[in-house]
Amino acid sequence: MSRFKKLLAKVGIGAATVDARLFDDLLVPGELLNGEVNITGGDVEQEIDDIYLYIGTQYKREVDDRTVTEECILVKYRLSERFNLQPREAKVIPFSFPLPYETPLTMRDQPVYLRTGLDISTAIDPKDTDYIQVRPHPLMQQVLNAIENLGFQLYKVDCEYNPHFGSQYPFVQEFEFRPFGNYRGRLDELEVVFALQSNQLEVFLEIDKRARGFGGFLAEAFDMDERYFRFHVTQNYLNYPLELETRINDIIQSHLH
Repeated sequence: MSRFKKLLAKVGIGAATVDARLFDDLLVPGELLNGEVNITGGDVEQEIDDIYLYIGTQYKREVDDRTVTEECILVKYRLSERFNLQPREAKVIPFSFPLPYETPLTMRDQPVYLRTGLDISTAIDPKDTDYIQVRPHPLMQQVLNAIENLGFQLYKVDCEYNPHFGSQYPFVQEFEFRPFGNYRGRLDELEVVFALQSNQLEVFLEIDKRARGFGGFLAEAFDMDERYFRFHVTQNYLNYPLELETRINDIIQSHLH
């Protein structure tokens, strides 16, 4: 019977199980992800080579004129060394590690998840997936509020393949706004990319000027109407939101003139 149970465990029947429990699944980039991994032994003793945790997300990439979705592992965390798990034995192992600053926000169905797994010799590795809600960092939220106050509405959020941005990951999260206030009819859209650091936020703006007449058509066709700006937002702006709003408005006005 023991040999039969071992055979079943290899294909996942009566094998060990793993379940990660997050103490808080609502975080901002840079915050600590705290929780515990609950491991329960199966019908037979099994050797656990490794317990791994990783934060994953997805981004879109154009390949041969079609859009594909690829996975990106933001961080991988090794939780324990090799050990033997006895039948029906229960183990609880706590964990705590920071969410990377480059973690995308989970807006417009952008997935971010914690995947937990046991690396078991000669057996199928049990896995567990828990989704995390990533809200804007206060500095990001300040910028988003300022742009909306200037008369722009967020209409699209995407993680797009871009290996040239300078990030350690092959994608960036783009926030696309359309004007509905004073800038309606003067701009096509405003695109924003964030690069968060421990003490400041770098903001990249792409201002797409509305094409006018034949000259405007040519400019738009050759992407000559797109302008790029970058600036930094520090903690000081949290106390002076109107200054940030004025600064962004001045950048847009300089492009229009």
